[in-house]
Parts: sequence; structure tokens; C-alpha cells
Amino acid sequence: MATDNDAADGMDDWAAAMAEQAGAGKPAASSVQPRALGDDAGLTGNPDVNLEVILDIPVSLSLEIGRTQIPIRNLLHLNQGSIVELDRLAGEPLDVLVNGTLIAHGEVVVVNEKFGIRLTDVISPSERVRRLK
Repeated sequence: MATDNDAADGMDDWAAAMAEQAGAGKPAASSVQPRALGDDAGLTGNPDVNLEVILDIPVSLSLEIGRTQIPIRNLLHLNQGSIVELDRLAGEPLDVLVNGTLIAHGEVVVVNEKFGIRLTDVISPSERVRRLK
């Protein structure tokens, strides 16, 4: 059974990983401040947009390592130990999706036996809006 100290130790490992990343010239995730939509050219004409009303809305963040299409016949033959070939090469960055929308690419990291993702390329808000059209 995990204790509060175990959780704190796990958070310390993540904090250390984030501090290491910050030391490499990249801002730690906790130091990144949300930008108003008006900060990016062309997203909104209203500079007084208040994002406070939406900051606590939960969203689903998922990572996609690849996709494939197979016939139902092959799907029904899958069992433990089966291998499914995906459309991505080993070493390619993963897609980071929020509610099904691509927002970034990243690479898998392991800290204290837990998986995480280091973002390597974040798609700009204006590009995300353009992709929606």
C-alpha cells in the first residue's frame, strides 16, 4: 500500500526531472503560464479574453504511438502474444492529443519506474485553429 511519503518521493523525482530540464535551458512545465487567446496573432480581436472561467475544465490527454487498419477477420484472430504492426517507425515522436486534437509531439521518458512524456514540439494555437477548419 502506498503512503503519502511514497507519493511525495514520486513527486520529488518528477520535480527533479523537471528541474533538470529547466537547467537545460527549457522552462519547467510548472513555470509555463497560460497565454490568453489574444496573445497569438489572429485568434481573437478581443484583448480582454478571460480564461479563468475555463481553466478548471477537465480534458483528456492521450498519447498515440501509431495506428493501423486490419480486417475484422484478423482482429478476431488476435490473442496474447500477437504482434500488430503500426504505421510509425521506432524512435518517431509520439502524438500528444487533447480531446482528440493534436497539440504536440514528444518522446517517452521514465522517472522512478513511471512513464511520462517530454514535449519536443508544441503546435501553436493559431496552427491548431487552422487545422480545425
